[in-house]
Amino acid sequence: MFTLAEVASLSDIQPTYRILKPWWDVFMDYLAVVMLMVAIFAGTMQLTKDQVVCLPVLQSAVNSKVQPDTSGKAEFTTVETTTGQEEASMRTVSFGSTPTVTPDILVSRATSSQYQPTESGQELKKEQKDSSGRKTNLDFQQYVFINQMCYHLALPWYSKYFPYLVLIHTIILIVSSNFWFKYPKTCSKIEHFVSILGKCFESPWTTKALSETACEDSEENKQRLTGAQSLPKYVSTSSDEGSPSASTPMITKSGFKFSADKPMIEIPSVTILDKKDGEQAKALFEKVRKFRAHVEDSDLIYKLYVGQTVIKTVKFIFILCYTANFVNTISFEHICNPKVEHLIGYTQFECTHNMAYMLKKLLISYISLICVYGFICLYTLFWLFRIPLKEYSFEKVREESSFSDIPDVKNDFAFLLHMVDQYDQLYSKRFGVFLSEVSENKLRGISLNHEWTYEKLRQHVSRNAQDKQELHLFMLSGVPDAVFDLTDLDVLKLELIPEAKITAKISQMTNLQELHLYHCPAKVEQTAFSFLRDHLRCLHVKFTDVAEIPAWVYLLKTLRELYLIGNLNSENNKMIGLESLRELRHLKILHVKSNLTKIPPNITDVAPHLTKLVIHNDGTKLVVLNSLKKMTNVAELELQNCELERIPHAIFSLSNLQELDLKSNSIRTIEEIISFQHLKRLTCLKLWHNKIVSIPSSITLIKNLESLYLSNNKLETLPAALFSLQKLRCLDVSYNSIAMIPVEIGLLQNLQHFHITGNKVDILPKQLFKCVKLRTLSLGQNCITSIPDKISQLLQLTYLELKGNCLDRLPATLGQCQLLRKSGLIVEDHLFDALPSEVKEVLNQDTSIPFANGI
Repeated sequence: MFTLAEVASLSDIQPTYRILKPWWDVFMDYLAVVMLMVAIFAGTMQLTKDQVVCLPVLQSAVNSKVQPDTSGKAEFTTVETTTGQEEASMRTVSFGSTPTVTPDILVSRATSSQYQPTESGQELKKEQKDSSGRKTNLDFQQYVFINQMCYHLALPWYSKYFPYLVLIHTIILIVSSNFWFKYPKTCSKIEHFVSILGKCFESPWTTKALSETACEDSEENKQRLTGAQSLPKYVSTSSDEGSPSASTPMITKSGFKFSADKPMIEIPSVTILDKKDGEQAKALFEKVRKFRAHVEDSDLIYKLYVGQTVIKTVKFIFILCYTANFVNTISFEHICNPKVEHLIGYTQFECTHNMAYMLKKLLISYISLICVYGFICLYTLFWLFRIPLKEYSFEKVREESSFSDIPDVKNDFAFLLHMVDQYDQLYSKRFGVFLSEVSENKLRGISLNHEWTYEKLRQHVSRNAQDKQELHLFMLSGVPDAVFDLTDLDVLKLELIPEAKITAKISQMTNLQELHLYHCPAKVEQTAFSFLRDHLRCLHVKFTDVAEIPAWVYLLKTLRELYLIGNLNSENNKMIGLESLRELRHLKILHVKSNLTKIPPNITDVAPHLTKLVIHNDGTKLVVLNSLKKMTNVAELELQNCELERIPHAIFSLSNLQELDLKSNSIRTIEEIISFQHLKRLTCLKLWHNKIVSIPSSITLIKNLESLYLSNNKLETLPAALFSLQKLRCLDVSYNSIAMIPVEIGLLQNLQHFHITGNKVDILPKQLFKCVKLRTLSLGQNCITSIPDKISQLLQLTYLELKGNCLDRLPATLGQCQLLRKSGLIVEDHLFDALPSEVKEVLNQDTSIPFANGI
């Protein structure tokens, strides 16, 4: 038996999927219940009342006599029934050695034996006179036996098993109708879909979100968004935006309405969602997006539904074909030939089936129900194949709402929406709004503006190294409107904001001259673009793919500095991101950090006015540099980490070049340096972090060289020709293998910064201290054992590095270096402590002269 709780648990499953039950499924469920009740009713009647009553067919009274039993003794059982009673009493009568069985025995509702030794002949005659009907010679057990035999032999099998067949067929139909709800691979998708759909339709915060995003077509709403005079009508001036007030009407569930004929959209009264509602709405958009990606990949739900419908249709045809043949076989009277004459004495019996009329009526009812069920199955198949159910279009929703970007869906997602439409089209209409990116962006903007207020943004403003006011926004859903109220902002950094939009309010930021877009393909309004075109001077763009660079970047005619960081491999995308640089007519500095294999020819479009070109590769070898020859106005050129093995010849054509930086390449020899004599304006040469082993004597031809950086190479000696560069002010040969400082260093009278840290120097030549203009002297990590007292001649020295040597003491003459202080003296503590107290006192004095190391 089923408990009430178990039955209730089965019924609780149905409301969960009711929105996926079209009218034909609901109707078939009810028909299945009725057929189930027919089966139960027929089965109950059969178990309690179904029986067959049989009588022998008598040919003549003479033939009905039975000869005496050869045993010489017979026993007869008679049934005595009292009027109004249901119990029968049986008694056995014995006869002599030759008893005779007569056919005059009467079987009736009141019978008695005609042979009783104690009764008189008169009584026997009276009983024979009262009895009626034709007499047989069968006792009670023989009747029971023949009834059971004829029940199984004479009755058609369908009359006996009709209730069980109906029960089995009905159970199969019920299982076929609901199998797609129980199959594991479809059940999870359906549960997730129903859960999301319910949240989209019923949750109060969802209704509020839809109200905010679906009223763009309203003229009154446009005035509220753009007209300042109508703003107080829709926006509360209360400081507590989340609490209701007399002047702030609340949004109710009826704020957003759909109609089957014509949508009716009610304009919301509040334009700001509280934080909790905003987070829930954003989470719902994310769930819809992930569910769509998961369900659109397959059509298993559609195939399973079609399959179970086909099974039900085939089942209907099968039931109808064999059931119709058995309607006429169910009758009240039956002829039975059990072939048990040796036990009964009769060959044929006529039987009656008491449930025949009831079963026939139930069978006709069942056939009627199954016909209706079958016609509905045929209609379902017609609906399944009439239109492509694996495609669903939101065209009507796009026409009736302001969200023209709602995409069409396919496969199982489309089929589920078609099924929902059979229940209520309002579900799919509301669900479609949550597929719109425009709707999601508006909702995110509402939540974002509520969270990032002007006061909060002001707290994130800081001063950068250039003493400019800077605001850095990281990983937001958009750009808060309050950002454009920071009118004194100089630098704006937007990082990882995929839906950034710069509105016309940016025109208020009159001090803004520098903009950073890191993985942020920002969109700008026309008015905002006009402002940026006239005011923006510096732009940094960091991207993964060149398509992330906004198209409006190449139209900023007054832009002075452009920094591009990302993948610009010319072999992959043919430099499509740099083809439009020709419009940047005032560009002075171009900084490209990428993986270039050649300098793109299109970069020459900005050659007439470009003064600085920086290319930082990621280790990709830069092999084609012919485009450099046309950039005659470039004054600063940096080619870093480009795997160059020699100094490119194209550089020698840059007559206006003043500074060349070839850091972090694979240059081994610099014999080409002789060609630098034609670069009359070259003053700074940076060849650091390479594999240079020697400096050619031709370096003396670069007469105007003022700064030379050769650190982190493989130099072992410094040629005397190097010290003929009279204009040299900075010389950096740190981290090489130099063992000696040539005495010719004293010729560099203009030398201000000398770095030889990380070498093998053990002795300092006295000529070094003739460079009286030295301000920075880096001698750390060498093998120096003593510092000459002549160091006192370096009166302008502000920075002295001695740490990492083999010194025993420091000269007391350090105190005569008037500008040197303890902060600029890099030495071991024990050496400093060993200095005389008066020297330490001088070195510990405060000074207002700023420290500079020249690097």
